[in-house]
Amino acid sequence: MSLLISPAFAEATAPAGAAGPGAGFDWILIIGMVVIFYFFLIRPQSKRAKEHRELVSALAKGDEVVTTGGILGKVNKVTDDYVVIEISTNMEIKLQKNAISATLPKGTIKSI
Repeated sequence: MSLLISPAFAEATAPAGAAGPGAGFDWILIIGMVVIFYFFLIRPQSKRAKEHRELVSALAKGDEVVTTGGILGKVNKVTDDYVVIEISTNMEIKLQKNAISATLPKGTIKSI
């Protein structure tokens, strides 16, 4: 029966708590990955979210805007959560403020 057991299985293992070579390097890699994720993913996304919050809070009557659906219009009324946009003569739509993706320079709609 002892012929089936390989001598490799009988080797002694390292004592519990003993760190092998490169254990500190593993932590450096993990910390490095967290830093890379922060600078390439988390930080730019939070910066864009902050810019959008500022854009939405600065909306005023007369601003020309583009919605997330690509609709161009002129702001007629602004409330706490909603915006009324005139998209054509005597045609208005009511949208949530978060649906506004960008503001346009004055006179952009008339030039189109």
